[in-house]
Amino acid sequence: MGSFTVSSILLLFLFSSVVVTSFPLSTNSRWIVDDRGQRVKLACVNWASHMEPVLAEGLSKQPMDTIAKRIVSMGFNCVRFTWPLYLITNDSLASLTVRQSFQRLHLLESIAGIEANNPSIIDVSLIKAFQTVVSSLGENKVMVILDNHISKPGWCCSNLDDNGFFGDKYFDPDLWITGLTRMATLFNGVTNVVGMSLRNEPRGPKQNVNDWYKYMPIAAEAVHKANPNVLVILSGLSFDRDLSFIQDQGVKLTFSGKLVYEAHWYGFSDGQTTWLDDNPNEVCGRVATYMIRTSGYLVDQGYPLFIGEFGIDQSGSNVNGNRYMSCFLGVAAELDLDWALWTLVGSYYTRAGVVGLNEHYGAMDYNWCGARNSSFIQRISSLQSPFRGPGLSEVKPHKVIYHPLTGLCITRKSLAQPLRLGPCTDSYPWNYSPQKNLVVQGTRFCLQTDASGTSVKLGILCTDSNSKWEMISDSKMHLSAKLRDGKSICLDVASDNTIIANRCKCISKDKTCDPSSQWFKLVDSTRSSTRVQRSLSQPLPGKGLVPNHLIG
Repeated sequence: MGSFTVSSILLLFLFSSVVVTSFPLSTNSRWIVDDRGQRVKLACVNWASHMEPVLAEGLSKQPMDTIAKRIVSMGFNCVRFTWPLYLITNDSLASLTVRQSFQRLHLLESIAGIEANNPSIIDVSLIKAFQTVVSSLGENKVMVILDNHISKPGWCCSNLDDNGFFGDKYFDPDLWITGLTRMATLFNGVTNVVGMSLRNEPRGPKQNVNDWYKYMPIAAEAVHKANPNVLVILSGLSFDRDLSFIQDQGVKLTFSGKLVYEAHWYGFSDGQTTWLDDNPNEVCGRVATYMIRTSGYLVDQGYPLFIGEFGIDQSGSNVNGNRYMSCFLGVAAELDLDWALWTLVGSYYTRAGVVGLNEHYGAMDYNWCGARNSSFIQRISSLQSPFRGPGLSEVKPHKVIYHPLTGLCITRKSLAQPLRLGPCTDSYPWNYSPQKNLVVQGTRFCLQTDASGTSVKLGILCTDSNSKWEMISDSKMHLSAKLRDGKSICLDVASDNTIIANRCKCISKDKTCDPSSQWFKLVDSTRSSTRVQRSLSQPLPGKGLVPNHLIG
C-alpha cells in the first residue's frame, strides 16, 4: 500500500463521516435519501445481538460508548443490529436481566467483564439493554437498522435449523408479525433507528415464492403502520441470494418511498472452493452475472438494494475469500450500493458451544480494542462515501478508475509526477469516449502506454492503439490497450502504487494465477475533487503552465 497511510486515512474518514441529521430517511427511485432529498449511503457494520445471551456482543470487553466511537472511527455510519424474535415476543426471556441471562449459560467471566465495562446494564432487562445500546449508537450519530435475524436465539444459519421459513418450528408467521409490530412501536420516535430488515436469510425446504408474497407484504404494512419513519427492508430467498422473482411480480404496498430490498453475498455463497477451482476472471464474470440477474437488476428498476451481509476472513489466509472480495468490491463500486459488513464482532460470549470464540470475520480484534485488519478497513473506506446520487454535488458526471484490490483510484499530485493510486476522493474525473479513450475531463489529456513494464502517462495524441482502452476478460475488469507492435497490454500497479502497463495475466483457464492487481472498474461518479483541478494547473518542470486550450 506504499505511503498511503495516516493522512490519507484521515482524509477518507473526514469525507465519509458527514453526520446525517435530517431524518427520517426515505427512497427516491434507487437511492436512499434524507429529509432534504440528499443521498445517504448506508455504510454499515453488523453488530450481533441475536445469540443465546441476547446481548450485543463485546460488552464484556469494552464500554458500549467506546465501541460506538470505534465504529465511527472506522468510517461506518450505520449498524445493522441483529435481534431474535423471542426477545420481543417471549416475556420470560425479555424480562430476564443481563446477569440472569448469562448465569443460565454459566458465562461467569462475561458477567464480570460486563460489570466492569458496562455496569449500568448488568441488572436491567435484556430488552432494556438492547434499547440502551441503540441509544448509545444514537449519541454517537450512528444510524441503526434493526434486523430480525432469527426467532430462537442462537447462531444463524442453516437449512435445517427450524428458523428458516414460514411454518418452521421456530418461525410462526403470526408471531413474527406481532414481534415486528412491537419492535417497530418500541423504537417509534428514536430517530437514529432508520430501518427495519424484516427477516434475515429466508431459507430451507419449506421456502417458496407464494408464501413469501403472502406474508412479507403483511409484515411490511404492519411495520409501516407502527412506525412510518423507518425504511422497510425485504430479504429474498435462498439465504437472501435470490430476489429474481420480483422482476415478474412486484410487491404491492399501500405506502411508497420506504421500500428497500436486501441481498447477501459471500465468497462461500458461490461454493467453498469455487474461486480456487477455476480461473478467477471466469468465476468473477459468472458470479457477478448471477448477482445482477438475481438482485442487482433491482437498481435499474428503481429500487435501492442493500447488501446486508458480505465479508471475508480478515486474517488474509482464505484465498477463496480474498479472490471473491476484489470481485465483490468491483460490483459494489460500479453499482454504488448500500451495504453492511459482516461483522463488527471480534469475539463472542459463546458460539456453538465455544466460550470466547474468536471471530476471524470481525472488524474488531479479539479484545475489541481496535481494528483486526486496518488495511482492510482502509480498503473499503472508499465505498463508505457515495459516488453519485441526489444532492451529492453539481460536478459533471464522469468516471473514476477504481482498483478493488486496494480500494484506491487513479490520480496524481501534479503533472510532474507519475499516475498512481490514491484516495478516490482525489481521483481524476475521466471521460470514456466512443473512441475508447480515457480522457481527463475538461482537458485533452488521455491515458497512454508505450511498453510493458513502464509507467502509463497522459498525452494529447489520442488516435493510436496505445491510447484506446477496452474492458476485456470475463470479469470485465482488465483495461487493455494494444502497443504499436500489436501486442495487448493491461493496466497494472507497481509496488510503489504507481500505474504501469504489463502483459495481461490470468485472462482465462489458469486457476493458480491471481489477476487482482490488474482489475480496475470504470465507476460513474459526480463526486468532486479540488486537488485534481489544482494539479492540472501546476507548471510542468521548465515549461510553465499547461496551455488553457488543453484544460478546457
